[in-house]
Amino acid sequence: MAASAPAGVVETGSRPASGAMIWTALGVVYVVWGSTYLAIRVVVEAQIPPMLGMAARFLTAAVLMAAGLALKSGWRRLRITRREALGAAAVGIMLLAFGNGAVAVAEQTVPSGLAALLVAAVPLWLMLLRVGGGERPRALTWVGVLIGFGGAALLSLSGGNTSAKPWSVAILVVGTICWATGSRYAPRLGLPRDPLVTALYEMVFGGTAMVLIGVLRGEPGRLHLDRIHGSGWFGLAYLVVFGSLLAYTAYSYLLANAPISLVGTYAYVNPAVAVFLGWLILSESLTWQILLGGAVIIVGVALVVSSERRRSQ
Repeated sequence: MAASAPAGVVETGSRPASGAMIWTALGVVYVVWGSTYLAIRVVVEAQIPPMLGMAARFLTAAVLMAAGLALKSGWRRLRITRREALGAAAVGIMLLAFGNGAVAVAEQTVPSGLAALLVAAVPLWLMLLRVGGGERPRALTWVGVLIGFGGAALLSLSGGNTSAKPWSVAILVVGTICWATGSRYAPRLGLPRDPLVTALYEMVFGGTAMVLIGVLRGEPGRLHLDRIHGSGWFGLAYLVVFGSLLAYTAYSYLLANAPISLVGTYAYVNPAVAVFLGWLILSESLTWQILLGGAVIIVGVALVVSSERRRSQ
């Protein structure tokens, strides 16, 4: 899962955003965020404990982002209030520690493509949370939700006919619910107005929580630096630079310059990218359950997104 959608907007100056820039940024989000599932799988297979590995990812990215923002705008840009810190901590823990952390833990047995397809159900959980908040979606939206959850149920019950363990699938589903919940309530938590500062502190608090969870899981005892394969370090570096910095910057740009309905399409493009890369690079099997369940989820999410797009017009 990617970083959370920040509150506020990105200052892009007086120059209007060009279509080329918007589609370039969208392409980065499509491909890079879709590839992070593969990178996470590489990291955990290289004997890097999942929680400690993802903590290193986000804390390193936070340090790099803080240094970059301070050099560009001065340290004052990083100042936040107590309320903003509490909001960033809540969102960072829900989205990164419980959401992204669950993906890393689950991918110890769950193929990266299957993980991405289950995460694709996040917009469906978001819709149910909106209904719980009193909203009344269109009939087409409900059709999409039911279809999408049908596909998710097929994948969850069968494990995609792979080596995925039931508890891993369960952890992943809980992680998607945490991600959806954090995304839903983030705008109400008084986050910093600067989206990059918001992302920075979410990574700080989320990464710190991951360290604590990793300690409780006994991961320090399973961390042997001399046994980690070089691919693991490469995967971790990829997650820091491309997953947590480049793609997030592109996503922030899109939030400020593109319709949210267009930005939201990453939710059903990322899984397709992840499945393809998992098959191409890690030789992950493509069972009929994965193909059918994944296709059903993507159709369901596409119906939800298209229905809500029409509603907002």
